[in-house]
Amino acid sequence: MLRRLYDWTIRLAESPRALWALALVAFLESSVFPIPPDVLMIPMIIAAPRRAFVIAGVALAASVAGGVLGYFIGWGLFESVGRPVLEFYGKDAYFEEFSQSYNAFGAWAVLIAGVTPFPYKVITILSGVTGLNFAVFMVASVFARGLRFFIVAALLWKFGAPIRDFIERRLGLMFILFVILLLGGFYAVKYL
Repeated sequence: MLRRLYDWTIRLAESPRALWALALVAFLESSVFPIPPDVLMIPMIIAAPRRAFVIAGVALAASVAGGVLGYFIGWGLFESVGRPVLEFYGKDAYFEEFSQSYNAFGAWAVLIAGVTPFPYKVITILSGVTGLNFAVFMVASVFARGLRFFIVAALLWKFGAPIRDFIERRLGLMFILFVILLLGGFYAVKYL
């Protein structure tokens, strides 16, 4: 089954509808869909390396737009469903404490989820639920998703098919290491 899905993805990546399909997958992945846009983006760039940065730009724009949908899903559903349940059980005060804690570090959560394999949709929805400042959410989303998609595009553009296997097998690990280094650098600047 996975092989058929992969073969279908490769065929789609080479079709004239590929950019539209990528935009749809990137949009939905940021709010509800489980498959990351990299599955389409990587074979698309391998098939047309001269369009690598256009492909990354489409993934970025659609992903951030989908993140906005996720944010508003969290915001809208929490107010209509989540808050009354918390109030019924007398837990609404705990949520307020959690919201304040989350919002203090929310930009970091969006940044980390945007570049790692952690489901970005969880953070987009959680950001809406907690009322993370929308401008902070947007800046962190654009930076994180841009970093992720444009690094993959640049590597594929520069090194081509040989880097494909490396990216497909180690993408999550590479971004986790990047985030650890990034956070370590900020920690060192602040405390050393």
